[in-house]
Parts: sequence; structure tokens; C-alpha cells
Amino acid sequence: MEERALSCLLRSRPTMEQDIKASYLMDHMVSDGVLTQDEEDGVLTGRCPADLLLRKDNRAYVSFYNALIREGYGTWPACFYTDLPQLSPEGGKSYWTGISPTVQVKLSEGGVPQRPTVFVNRPTLLTQVREKLRRLQNAVGWVTVFGMAGSGKSVLAAEAVRDHALITECFPDGVHWLSVGQCERAELLVRMQSLCFRLEQGQSLEASLRPPGSVEEARERLRFLMLRRFPRCLLILDDIWDINSLRAFDIQCRVLLTTRHRDLTDSVSGLRYSVPVESGLDEEKALEILSLYVNAKPQNLPEQARRIVEECKGSPLVVSLIGALLRDFPDRWGYYLRQLQKKQFQRIRKSSSYDYEALDQAMDASLQVLDDEHRELYKDLSVLEKDVKVPAKVLSVLWSLELEEVEDVLQEFVNKSLLFRDCNRRPYLYYLHDLQLDFLTEQNRAQLPKLHGKVVCQYQRAYTEGPPTSGDEEDLYWYRFLPCHMARAGLSKELCSLMFSLDWVKNKAQLMGSAHLINDYVEYSAILDREVHNLGQQCKQFQEFLSLNGPQLEQKPLPDVVQLALSQPCCSEVYRQALLQAQRSASRGQLYLDWVNKSSLESLSRLVVHPQQSSVYHTCFSRDGSKIASCGASSTLRVFKSTSGERLQEIQAHDDEILCCAFSPDDRHIATCSSDRKIKVSPPRGSLHGATLRLTAHTISLQATVCCLKSFALFFLFSPSYFLPLFADTTNNISDCCSNTLFGHMEPVNHCCFSPDDAYLATSSNDGSVKLFEVASANEWKTIQVAQYFPESDEETSITVKCSTWSADGARIICAARNTAFVFDVATLGMLLEIRTSRLSTVQYCQACPTSQLLALALSHYTVELWDFEVNKKMAECSGHLSWVHCVQFSPNGSLLLSCSDDQTIRLWETERVHTSSAVALKRDFDVLFHQGNVTVVAADSKNRLETDLINLIQSWALFDVPCCCQMPHRLMVVSFFPTLTSAIPMQVLETPSGNILATLHGHTKTVHHCLFTDNGQTLITSSEDATLRVWKWMTGECRVLEGHQEPVRKFHLLGGSSSSPMLLSWSFDGTVKVTLSKLHDLKCHEAAILSGDVTPGEHLFSTGSADNSAKVRSCTSWKMEFCLSGHKACVRSCRFSWDDRRLATGDDNGEIRLWSMLDGALLKTCAQNTKDCMDSFHGGWVTDLHFSPDNKVLVSTGGYIKWWSVQRGEALQTFRTTGANLKRIHASPDFKTFVTIDNMGILYILKQVEGRL
Repeated sequence: MEERALSCLLRSRPTMEQDIKASYLMDHMVSDGVLTQDEEDGVLTGRCPADLLLRKDNRAYVSFYNALIREGYGTWPACFYTDLPQLSPEGGKSYWTGISPTVQVKLSEGGVPQRPTVFVNRPTLLTQVREKLRRLQNAVGWVTVFGMAGSGKSVLAAEAVRDHALITECFPDGVHWLSVGQCERAELLVRMQSLCFRLEQGQSLEASLRPPGSVEEARERLRFLMLRRFPRCLLILDDIWDINSLRAFDIQCRVLLTTRHRDLTDSVSGLRYSVPVESGLDEEKALEILSLYVNAKPQNLPEQARRIVEECKGSPLVVSLIGALLRDFPDRWGYYLRQLQKKQFQRIRKSSSYDYEALDQAMDASLQVLDDEHRELYKDLSVLEKDVKVPAKVLSVLWSLELEEVEDVLQEFVNKSLLFRDCNRRPYLYYLHDLQLDFLTEQNRAQLPKLHGKVVCQYQRAYTEGPPTSGDEEDLYWYRFLPCHMARAGLSKELCSLMFSLDWVKNKAQLMGSAHLINDYVEYSAILDREVHNLGQQCKQFQEFLSLNGPQLEQKPLPDVVQLALSQPCCSEVYRQALLQAQRSASRGQLYLDWVNKSSLESLSRLVVHPQQSSVYHTCFSRDGSKIASCGASSTLRVFKSTSGERLQEIQAHDDEILCCAFSPDDRHIATCSSDRKIKVSPPRGSLHGATLRLTAHTISLQATVCCLKSFALFFLFSPSYFLPLFADTTNNISDCCSNTLFGHMEPVNHCCFSPDDAYLATSSNDGSVKLFEVASANEWKTIQVAQYFPESDEETSITVKCSTWSADGARIICAARNTAFVFDVATLGMLLEIRTSRLSTVQYCQACPTSQLLALALSHYTVELWDFEVNKKMAECSGHLSWVHCVQFSPNGSLLLSCSDDQTIRLWETERVHTSSAVALKRDFDVLFHQGNVTVVAADSKNRLETDLINLIQSWALFDVPCCCQMPHRLMVVSFFPTLTSAIPMQVLETPSGNILATLHGHTKTVHHCLFTDNGQTLITSSEDATLRVWKWMTGECRVLEGHQEPVRKFHLLGGSSSSPMLLSWSFDGTVKVTLSKLHDLKCHEAAILSGDVTPGEHLFSTGSADNSAKVRSCTSWKMEFCLSGHKACVRSCRFSWDDRRLATGDDNGEIRLWSMLDGALLKTCAQNTKDCMDSFHGGWVTDLHFSPDNKVLVSTGGYIKWWSVQRGEALQTFRTTGANLKRIHASPDFKTFVTIDNMGILYILKQVEGRL
């Protein structure tokens, strides 16, 4: 250090110790790089700063001088100015990278703060600021850098001027930094005097050295200096708070200012530009700052580091404060994280040059600039939720102000960086930074219940007529958060009234789907149960209703919620409210149907999720059981909450269908493999909550089918090759190189699974074997030849082992092939057990429960079976899926079971609740008799027993099947048909209700599809797969065979059954219609198969529908074709005449129904919903049956569900969604008020029209 500088320090030493607070100055000098951290600690413990400076060089003296100016130490800088040493442009240490020493000197003399010791670049913001500053090259003006407290505005402004080209080209007269802050007029004058003193150094006139005596005089002095001496300099005003302070510097110069208020420059002269500073750093940069403070690599930071960044949303101030604290106490990661989570901001403090010693002081300073009225309004924002954006209309309700007034208030908050506005949405949405919200919450903690109560009270005043239904952002806020406000306000009764209102459920489901509703019942069930003891049961009923009807409630347009609720158990509060609403609506002419026989059925599913409009191939639990991932025939990976089905993420992961997905043990990343020959895995620090999951791709030469992520950092990929590639992951990054390959199989590998201790790997292959590999060495350990247990198979029907699973103790390996699951002892490879399922099904997947001896099997006949593999006993049969089940997965604790299917759904089951259903599963060929208000149903069940009114009539027939049956109205006779292994088909005529066999008839050689008694009951007519019809005198056994059709005869109609010369009209797959008995006509109606037919009630016309996409109408007298009805785009599967003979309804395989006039063959109406459903149909599948009401005003149709239509308007009146699908037919009572059908799950539906009640 120069001698004169040393002398100045020695002279000033006695008074420096008394007047100067060294700790604030030390921060500046440390950031300038002239002091070390240890030296700062020495000063803080009592060492005199002058003693330290005496051993330093010239740059330490300059840094000390600049620190005095920045901290506003009055006349002290003048004492050191005259002895300032000249910094050599060539020598000395450079503190600025990329700029010349000359510019360094200019910035140092201008008091620009040095770069912080811990610094992370923000290139995008720097570029924006510098671009705006360049616009001031030839004109005076203002560049405003604004943002919330602690967003890094000052560091950004200082870094922006560390640019050689910017300074030399735009501001050659220098850069001068002045920290203003919150100050009174006297303090402002002191700061202006220090600036004047700096600018006047070197002048010889004594008058120019006299400090200005007022703000006005200082302003004029600065104006003169800027115009005359420094016309092309840049003045940086740091931390401006109010317009009065800013006006003091409106002196026609170039100004860069930092502030929390974006609109401060509105009232000053000159050009104006602004740069907003985002409130937080991204995770990567925030972690980099923390790593620099603790001298560690970002990837080596503990998990708490990432959570601290998440908690403060990357606030530069918070990250820097905590980083500085951790530098002194490196083991306090968990402590400071807890302080953030508990909102203990006063404990996050650090003695520094920052204006506020603790985070809470910095936050509170922003509020103090508001007037009392606006401060009270801002307090109301304490009730908002994190990451929730609110429209102004909601706050208009809360504050009882006009919308325009609210927008003005919010604009002021935004301008002061107290609130943020999302301008990408219209209307604008407003939100608080997490730190602001945490501060408000902590500051007003005692008043929070009252504030939440105010929200509820204001809502009730604004919506006295009922909840809003417009569907805008305001409505969504109330539907999403009103229960939360009620719960936090302690308004239990109001919450009960809201949550148990079917109207609320209906409206919220329409706007938001079912998942948010389910979340409400899960979250507030304890509160509701405390209010009234039995409300917990009601809560469970509403939750179950929403969970099981989730896929329907996600559809657009929303199905009728009241009709859905009528399918709930009669004891349910949901059903009670729905019935009352249905009765009121029925009195106004609306149609509702009550499922009267549902009491014997019980739904075993806990939750149904419809993740995508395509097959679901795989689903899995996260390791903590809170999330579900699913993938399938689409290229998208989806993640859901396991409690409610709420969608957390939707990731476009691949370019083709995704075959498998798996969570990592820590649930922080997920792997997928796809038909696009890529595997993808999230980065080590990816998050599955709140942010989009980023995936890293690895391309392989073969298609991957199964993936696993294990705790020992190995990623396994299993492909349909004869080997298994294995990828090592030792550095949290998946390697592109295969570290090992497992050979052994001779055919493609289908599946793999680790043993419970991760020591072994089991693989299943098309070669009929299961192989066990040692994971550590990748060597083959043992082989199980599963194919040898199927001795009947040959080379053309090879045995494929679909999958395998380990028992919980790892002592047994279970594998699935065809319809069988085998249990083997791992030690001896001996088969312990053989579990055989239905001979008509195949096992698609199997998994053993990790906590018990349960085994779950996914079957191709749409069910999931649970077996106890210790005793070979079926414990449960889970029915509900409508197509093949591809995968089953137990939760980690074994309490839940997942299944996914081609029906596009995922079902969640409670393993302790499911059981083998005792309900009768019926076949869809049935007959119904409506007699004197009673309903008699006859159908065969899945065990080939004949059922009527769900009462067993005859015993099981092990070798028989029951394809059809019918009843005779008067004598209540039943006929059933049983195919046997012989060439003849026995038929039995039974008497009800005794079940006595009256006759056994033999004749048909193939399955009988249709049968009918004549009116007198003496004659029975049958049609068969053997292409014949038979007319029986069943009491005597006499039979007449009617031949002529070349293909199966599915159905027929008896014309003139009561006349002396009846005719039998039959149609066949050969495209012909034949008229037999007393007359014979052979009509070639279609080139393709005839799928349906009908005759008008007056027997004047008959119609046929065909696979050629057309329907034809012929005369029953001349047999000539009257109309050829074209327009359908798929097979015409059903047709039906109206009772007045004036209309014909036809239904096709696209789900479309057309109404035709029988006067001229014109198309009258097309009955179809606006868009196709998830089954790519307008009716959930083929339209299989149609019936007109007696007054011809209503039409009922069956397909994937049942629909009722207005004949006049062609619009749907009601839809009843059955549990299963693929309805074959429906029977309607004569008064059209009772309907009977059976779905493909064997469930019987007796539906009665709800009668109106005022």
C-alpha cells in the first residue's frame, strides 16, 4: 500500500473504532475479494479493521473507501479521498472477468459493488438489462430493474455494467452507484451529498466543495455536474422505494434503478424501459449457489438442499442467506429446512450489509409502504393456497368491491412486487410468491380462522341462489377451495351441508371431474365424522360413488349424475338424494330409471381410473404407495394419486406405445420402455410432484418390453431377444453402454422379476422355461422347464411362459403359462402346486403379495383372481373389467391391488375387502314374462343352471351349456337347450315353478339360437346353427324339419300365428329370407349376412338389416321390396317398427340409430350423440336391440349401455350405464315402464321408471 494511504489509516484508527460498524463494511470487502472469510471473522470478534488494512495493498484501501460510501457514512469517505492511491491499469488482481483494468478502475471509483464471493450468472436477464442500457447511449432516460424482495436485483444491476464495450461505448464518463433504500428526507440529503462529494473530487473551487444544504440544492448541484462534467455517465440508484426519492434524481441524466415498484418512473421525464426479475432461480442455479457456499459439488449436496430450494422457490435472498449460514454450520441443512417449513423467518438471519438482518424484516418492509386500507386488503390474501392463481372476480366477492376497483388495488400490489400477475390468461390471474404467502400466514396466524370465515360468509352473500355454474376461472376457484375455507374456518356444519349435497357433487363433477371431489372426502372425512358420528359413513358412500363412477364423470358431456346415483345401494345417502331429485324431475316429465334389483350386488373396486383413450398395458405403484403410474397403447406416461385418481402428471414420453413403466426405490424418477426402441428414465433429481418430469432417452437396437429400477443403482432392460441387456448406474446417470448381458433363453424373453433380496433375477420366455440368474455375477443359476408340465402340447402349440413372481420369503417362484400358475420350490425346483383357472382363459400376468401368501392372476376373460398358494384355494374373484386384464400389481404393503385392461381403465382393489362374489352371473340369452305387474326372468347362469327370478330351478349340468330359453305366458312353461358331446342336441320343456321336466326333445345337431311357443302352447318352433328350423308338437315329440337355408338361422318371426294358415318368416347369414309352413317363398334380400329382422305389428311389412350396411323393407303380401334404406356406415345390427307401422328404427355397429318414414322411405332423424365415446362408438358398441313405446314417442336402444330417445326430436332422454357392456337385448313391459337386460358380466338389470312426486 502507498505510504500516504498507510498514514491516513494510522491517523484515523482511534476514531474508526468508535464510529464505524466494521461488520457491514467487511461484507463488501469480502465480496471484492480483498479479505478472506477468516479475516472477516477476526474483525467480527473484536479486531480493529485498520490493523488488517495496514497489511493489505492499494485495492484494499479503495475497497474500504467504496464500502464507506455505500453504507452512507457521511463525511468519512472525504477523510480518505485525498489519499486514495492510483490503481495501476496493468497490475493488480482482476476482480472482473472479461473487462479491462481501466474499466475496473472506473467502476471501483464509482462505488459499484464487487461481484459477490458466491455468484451465479443469469445470462438471460443480464442480456435484457444491457440491451436496455444501450438504448440510453444517445439519450437520457431510465432503466428500471424491478422485482420482489431478495430476487437479486442489486447483484444483477452491478453485474450488468461489468461489460467493457457497454462502458466504453455508452458510458465513457463513468458509472456511479448510490444506495438509497427507505429513508426520510434528511437521510436522502446525506446520500445526495455523498454523491455530490464523489463527483466534485478534483475541483479547485472552494465553493464547489461546500455540501448542499437541502434536497433541492443537491438536486440542482447534481444536474449541473451531470450536464457539465459527466454528460455520458450512468447513475445507478439502488433500492428506490418511493416517487419522492426518485424525483430528487430527475436531473436529465442516464439512470439505472432497482426497486420493488415497477411504476415508479411513470412521473419522471425521459425515456423509460423496464426489466422484470423473476422471483426465483431455477433448481440448478440455486443448488450451484449452495454448493459454492459449502464448497461441494451440486450432485453431492444432501436431499435437504433440493427441498430448501423447493420450499423457497429458488429465492436468491433465501438461498444466499442459508448458504452463508451453512458455511459456518455445515451440518444444519435439516435445521434450516425446518425453519423454512415452519415459517420461522426470523431465525434465518445473517449480519451483513443487506438492509434487513432477517428474512421477515425484508418481507415486512414491503407492507409498510401500503396505506392502512390496502394493508387490510392484503392481509386477506393470507387465506390463499400456494401455487394457486386467483381471478380478480374472487377477490371482488371477498372484498365487496366493484371489479374495476379490485383490479386497481391488485395493480398497486403488482407494481410494488407484493403480488404477481399471469398475463398469459384472460382475465388476468394473480398469485403470491410462496415466501410472501408464508410470511402473511405466519404474521396473521391467530386471525386465519376468522379470515377463512370471511371468505365463506362473502361467498354465501354473493351466491344466495346457489353455487355458480358458468365454468369460468372464478367458479373453478370456489368449487376447488370453498370446502378448504370452511374446514379451516371451523365451519363444520356448513361443510357437511356442502359436501353431502348431490347438487354440489353434480356441479363440481361437471366442471372439474371426480378426482377433486374424492380428495375433498379423503381430506375432510375426519372433520365430518367429528360433527355427527354417522357422517363418516355418508362420507364413505359419497366417496365410493365418485371413485367407481370416475370414468363416467370425466366424460364430456357429463352424464346425468342423478341417474348414475340411482344405481347406488338403497341404503346410501347418495341414492336417497338422487331418488328425491328424480321424483321431482319426473313430475316435470323427465325420465329416470331405478335399478330395483341391485341390492344383491356389491362393487368390489375401490377406485376406477380412465387414464387414456386406448388400452392400458402396465401400471405400478410408487414405493410409498401414494402414486400410480400407467402406460399403454398411447405414447404418454401418466401419474395419478392412488387415493383419488387425480392426475399429477402427463408426460409425452415416447414416439410409440409404452410397454412398461417402473418407479425408482426413492420414487424420484421413473423408467419407461417403448416400441420405439427407446428406454427413458428421469434424471436423478427429477420430481414427480409439481413440475414436469424430464426424461433422458437411450436408444437400443431391440424393442424393450420390461424395465426395473433397483436400489443398488442398476437398470435392467428386457427385450424380446434371447438375452437380457443390463445397464449399470453408478453415478446417478444411466450408461449408454451395456455393462453386462444375460444369455440362456432360446426364444424371446417376456418378463423378469427380482427376488425380494435383489440377489436373483427370474426370467420368463417363449421357450417354455423360467431361468434364474445371479445378479452379482450375471451367471445363469437354475432353469425350470415349465413346458414339461403340458404333455399334451406339440411343436405347433408351443408353451409360452408369460411371467413369473417370487413369494414374499423368496423360497418359491411362481410362473404362469396358458391357464395355469405353477408354484416351484427354489431350492429343489420341485413343483409344489398347480393352480388352474378357467379352460377358456389365459393368465396374462401374475404377482405374489409382498406381505402374504396371496397370488393375483390377471386373466383374459376380464377378471382378476386372488389365490392362496399355500392351500391352492381361490380367495377372491375381482370382476369389473370389460376386456383382457394385462397387469396386476400389489401395493408395497399388500393392502391394495392394481389391475389394468384393454377396456382403458385401471381398477384399484382392497385385498382384504374383495371376495368371491355370491351374486349369480347370468348369460345374456334370456326371456322375460311381464304378467299382472310381476316380472319373471328366465336365464342360464355361468354354471349352466337355469335361473328364474334369481331362484335356482335345476341342478348344474357339468357337460352342458344353455344358449337360449323362452317362456309360455299362460302355463308359465320354460324350454331350455343343452348341447352335449353327442351329435343330437337335447331340449327340455320344464314346468314352473316346480322345475319338473315335461318333455325332452332331440333333433338339432348344433346350437339352438331361438325358440318360440305358439299362442296355444301346443307347438314349439326352434331355429339352429345347423341351418334348419323345426316345428315341434312337444307333448308327442312329433317334429317337422324346415330346410333351405345354407347358413345358421339366428331368428324367425311367426306371421298370423292365430290364423288357420300361419307363415314362418326366417332369415339367415346366407342373405336370404324364407317364408315357410303353409306357403313357400325364397327371397334373396342381401348379398351379405342378414343380422336382424322385424315385422310391423299389423304384419304389412317386414324389414331386414344386413352386414352390407343397408336395411330393406318388403311387403308381407306381395313380397316386393318397398324401400332400400342406405346411409349407415357399418353393419345394420338391429331394426324395429313402431307400433303404428309408420316408422322404422335401424341401429348399426357404429352406435348410430336412424329413424325412417314408412310412407316414403325418407330419413326422419339420426339418433346419435355428438362425439364417439371411449369405445369409438356413438353407443358404447353395436346397437343390438330397439323398442318403441306404445305411444311411439320414445325409443329404447341397447349397445354398450341403454339409451332412451325422443322419436320426434332424435335427442337422448336418458342413459343408463350398466356395470358391464355388450348388451344383447332388452325386454320392455307393455306399459314401457319396466325394462330388463343382462350385461356381459352376467348382471341382471330390472329397471323401473321413476314416478313423479311433488
